[in-house]
Amino acid sequence: MDANKAIRTKRAVRQFSNREVSREDILSILDSGRRAQSSKNSQPWYFIVVQDRAKLKALSETGNFAQHLAGATFAVVFVSQDNTPWINFDLGQSAAYMQLAAWTMGIGSCLANIYRPDDARHILGIPPELNCMVAISFGYPAAEPAPAKRGGRKPLEDLVRWDQW
Repeated sequence: MDANKAIRTKRAVRQFSNREVSREDILSILDSGRRAQSSKNSQPWYFIVVQDRAKLKALSETGNFAQHLAGATFAVVFVSQDNTPWINFDLGQSAAYMQLAAWTMGIGSCLANIYRPDDARHILGIPPELNCMVAISFGYPAAEPAPAKRGGRKPLEDLVRWDQW
């Protein structure tokens, strides 16, 4: 699947099958995130791969809309030393690369905001000076993802300005 097709067809997947994701595919997804661009090539991220069912369930309770983590085959929790806007942008780049790489393998994903980072730190043993605000659930979809709805995206001409506002 080429990049444009992956971008056009990617859907958030919140329900996962019991099919395991191979370690090779997990490493490939992580490597895609590692290769993302970052400000001054700082690579401000650490990735915690969570496969333990009890930890996935506990993490699903650290965000108001993170329940999908409990049913994931695995999750990746993003950890950084800083919480500045440019670091968050860099983490977003890494997250997008991971999700698109997974999608090309038929593996679904969904972002989860961690609203209670102290709880997540406790669950995963993350030192208090580090940030963990985002996780991604991954797994093979339980059902075929629905096609995009017509009109689901704003028209490009409503979003783009040329040379000035």
